[in-house]
Amino acid sequence: MVDNPGGSQVSAEVNAAWAIAKKDMFIYYIKPNIIVSGLLFPLFMFLAFASGKNVPLGTLIPGLISVTLLFSSSTIEPVSIPIERRTKTFERLISAPVSLHAIVFGESLSGFMYSIGIALAPLLVGIFAFGTGIPHPLYLIAGMLLTALCFSTMGTLFAAYPTESPGDIMSMLNLVRLPLIFVSGTFIALETMPPVGKAISYLSPLTYGNDLIQAAYGHPAYFSPFLDIVMLLLFFFIFQFIAHRLYTKFNE
Repeated sequence: MVDNPGGSQVSAEVNAAWAIAKKDMFIYYIKPNIIVSGLLFPLFMFLAFASGKNVPLGTLIPGLISVTLLFSSSTIEPVSIPIERRTKTFERLISAPVSLHAIVFGESLSGFMYSIGIALAPLLVGIFAFGTGIPHPLYLIAGMLLTALCFSTMGTLFAAYPTESPGDIMSMLNLVRLPLIFVSGTFIALETMPPVGKAISYLSPLTYGNDLIQAAYGHPAYFSPFLDIVMLLLFFFIFQFIAHRLYTKFNE
């Protein structure tokens, strides 16, 4: 029988990441600030901007899903990690015999799963309340999964800032999240943006996530679905890399 230490190590890292994610699920999913930031805030923001549009409500569902994914996926880690720094449990996690890659991915996984659960609400409302069809369901699955994974990792990245106050991280995070909405084609179509706006939109993961979700609903896509998927994966790996470097720097 041949030993496979590499496979055992990978299995241990995956199990560690899953244990971290489960810990966050049980502790933080029902906290009031998580519910407000992850569900109510994007809903009310979207309704405020959608109220003046003279279009069927069903056509706004893809944009609502995109905004919900952005906020809900990047909300768990900026709350959980500062609280655990305050209670000193994060220091024990860092000193545990698991890699920083597993810790970063585990923290991101909790935000990812929370986001997918929350985003099912507008998805089901669109299907059952407005009869919104989904001609390309595989695009929708890819768009939701990759967008949630990308922004949950971004939330973990911001949470690397060494503070014990969730408000400090949320303030910095909102300085990024709010502009992303307006340059990503969610409220303003990319083709109507000035050249400067389009150039900035290319730097936003939400641009590609929203474009892929819009394509899933049969709306005209600005990019090809293949490019959307590649760019979301690229942003995910970039965020993972930067987050790993930051946690290494701040926890030396």
